[in-house]
Amino acid sequence: HWMHILTEIKNRGVNDVLMLVCDGLKGLPDAVETVWPKTIVQTCVVHLLRNSFRYAARQDWDKIAKLLKPVYTAATENAALDRFAEFADAWGKKYPAIVRLWENAWEEFTPFLRFDTEIRRIVCTTNAIESVNARIRRAVKARGHFPNEQTALKCVYMAIMSLDPTGKDQARWTMRWKTALNAFDITFDGRLSAARH
Repeated sequence: HWMHILTEIKNRGVNDVLMLVCDGLKGLPDAVETVWPKTIVQTCVVHLLRNSFRYAARQDWDKIAKLLKPVYTAATENAALDRFAEFADAWGKKYPAIVRLWENAWEEFTPFLRFDTEIRRIVCTTNAIESVNARIRRAVKARGHFPNEQTALKCVYMAIMSLDPTGKDQARWTMRWKTALNAFDITFDGRLSAARH
């Protein structure tokens, strides 16, 4: 399934992908490896945290989050391993499924630790995308059903336009990406610049 989708995307002109951030979708990392061999597959840190909370009682969420933060903000992989060992010591008996979740995702989580802080900030900040998706879902759910495709598209368009009605925030969003684009270009040896030409 993923191989078909990614091959179609490549056939449409996407010749290189620097990084793919996903949340443990079966078969996706292998398909990416085949279609774009240089791509780094990264587990979404936000989804990894959310999945951790699924296994924990609500009253423990804050404590768990506090002990996991040093893992994904560590300067190096070794430092992250040390912080994770501390987490496992503290919570492994009560929540072994959380420890196993992180251990299983570790190989695809660790590329994140090799990046510059600007790249880490962008990779970790999926909130903008998720915010748009949530707005669209809310608008569609409120409407219930649509008599035709055009009506559905209009509903989605109106939900997106309501995020920035004046259009002034676009310039601010672009400025936030400048340092990240520089970090991406250096980290990926100019592949980002080559893709834009």
